[in-house]
Amino acid sequence: MISIAPHVNAWNISNDVLFPPNAETGRPHKGRPVFCCFDFYSGELLSLSMKVIPSLLALLIPLALFAAVTPRPSPSPLPHRWLYLQTGLLPEAHMTNTMALLERIAAEGYTGVVFNDFKFMRWDSVPDIYRKHWKEMHDTCQRLKLQLVAAVMPIGYSNAILSRDPNLAEGLPVHGATFVVRNGTLVPDETIPFQNGGFESFHDNTPEGWKFTDAPGEISFMDTLVHQGGRASLRMQDVALIEPEHRHARVCQTFRLQPFHNYHVSVDVKTKDWVADDTRIMILGEKNRSLNFQTPAIERTQDWKTVHVAFNTLESSTVTLYLGTWAGDTGTIWWDNVRVEPAGFMNVLRRPGTPLRLYNEDGSVVYTEGRDVEPIRDPLLGMDPWAGDYTSWHTLPAIRILAGGRLKEGQRLRADYYHSAIIYDGQVSCCMSEPKLYEILTEHIQQVRDAIHPDGYMMMHDEIRVQGWDESCKKQGGEPARILGNNVRHCVEIIKAADPGKPLYIWSDMFDPTHNARKEGSYFLVKGDGPWYGAWKDLPAEVTVVSWQLNPKTRRQSLEHFANLGHKQILAGYYDGDPKMIAAWLKDAQGIKGVDGVMYTTWQSNFTHTKEFLNSANSLP
Repeated sequence: MISIAPHVNAWNISNDVLFPPNAETGRPHKGRPVFCCFDFYSGELLSLSMKVIPSLLALLIPLALFAAVTPRPSPSPLPHRWLYLQTGLLPEAHMTNTMALLERIAAEGYTGVVFNDFKFMRWDSVPDIYRKHWKEMHDTCQRLKLQLVAAVMPIGYSNAILSRDPNLAEGLPVHGATFVVRNGTLVPDETIPFQNGGFESFHDNTPEGWKFTDAPGEISFMDTLVHQGGRASLRMQDVALIEPEHRHARVCQTFRLQPFHNYHVSVDVKTKDWVADDTRIMILGEKNRSLNFQTPAIERTQDWKTVHVAFNTLESSTVTLYLGTWAGDTGTIWWDNVRVEPAGFMNVLRRPGTPLRLYNEDGSVVYTEGRDVEPIRDPLLGMDPWAGDYTSWHTLPAIRILAGGRLKEGQRLRADYYHSAIIYDGQVSCCMSEPKLYEILTEHIQQVRDAIHPDGYMMMHDEIRVQGWDESCKKQGGEPARILGNNVRHCVEIIKAADPGKPLYIWSDMFDPTHNARKEGSYFLVKGDGPWYGAWKDLPAEVTVVSWQLNPKTRRQSLEHFANLGHKQILAGYYDGDPKMIAAWLKDAQGIKGVDGVMYTTWQSNFTHTKEFLNSANSLP
């Protein structure tokens, strides 16, 4: 490479392009007069043909003058200046856009990219063009001197892992669910003491049987003109106009259910220009513990549509069902035909750590699959519509009794089993205690190594929201922090065995006592109080922590926590907010050993602020 302006790498020109080498020897042609110059970046002494010097100087002098006023990105004290990129490289358009992005951020001064792709778990099913794209991506990163880090082992958001085996989802337990044999099939059989789900009984603008209704006659109305069957629906409208301070519009009912049972809630919903930040179908158990975290699929404007959620009562025998919003704005929403029913074998899990048991009502007879009933499974578990996709409600599995078996028409029986749980828009966590998981992860790392040849690995342990309930977990002592510690040690061993010497990275939150590893309090559907507290004790010090504790009140404490454990740290900033805020975070980190990088992190694929972000990070002395 020939440097005509030592401080501007953009003007390096390939010597091989101007002067092709001998095709056989790979060296310059003998006898050619040469002019020598020095490349300030490579340190190489290069030669040029005297015949082209005049024309070359005519080209280069104007460029050199332009380069003299074209600033190179200022030096940075941060060796790791990364970008997080969640994309799929199979489509050509994605490949083209990604290549252009890499060229741009390299010129801006970035030194690495963390790539995350669902297909990293599915090398068995990708076409050859996908592998070709990754070969090109690897070569491009090398040319641009960008560290290529592969995001691997998605333990919290485990849908990619579960696409390999949907039964590896963490299971919530069901104890003693009642079924009856009806028309030769096992049918859930439980009476639910839920009242007035169709809003047919009401007084003024308050439905009977419901515990309370927010602002009846102002925000909440009984609507006898717009309804889905029956004679009325519950309408909520213009929340912020009436109640701008709290913006609440809710209705709720408290009733009794069986503990450790799986239930299904369905509601007919209609909207018109409905704007709200937080519309929910929420179930609270005892001690106000949330029992479901699914985001209901409600659009801004829609005709009547049935919306589904599911929940496990866990330890609670009394629950409160809420419909509505905690942050309403404008528009109108109608609710009708609320139904609560047992969920049966919906999303039932079948693996060694989630045993299933069928027995008669007093427990004296245990029934057997293959002798008394068909094998019990949900064919749509984690396959609706694609591998790795879970839905809270689909066609209920039909389990038939077998001729010659011990079960007869009309007979009642009970079942113990486990089922998967969905968080928000489809997140499902794997069971970290099931041995088969590690077989899949071992193959996964070997495939990523062979296809991508990454410079490092980032373990995607974050926001693990369901864990600790099934038999596999109990064998490890049942404490989620211990389970996570065992898992991360095992994951580190797998990577080091497959690709020794490569640097390792991990998200911070599950090992941070100021974040998701707090000492007290419940955490989503994870078993126990302060379930992740202490998990950091098993995180090897060689693993660099990528922090996303953005809270100004606690982030320095978080950084000190990991520094005291011997971890280096990279700050995952931006988060689709103010790109300049990274400077304040770095200022808070001053004096803390091992904070040596930043990462532009976007979840909306917004890469318009990369330069501003890095300039802000470099602004501190």
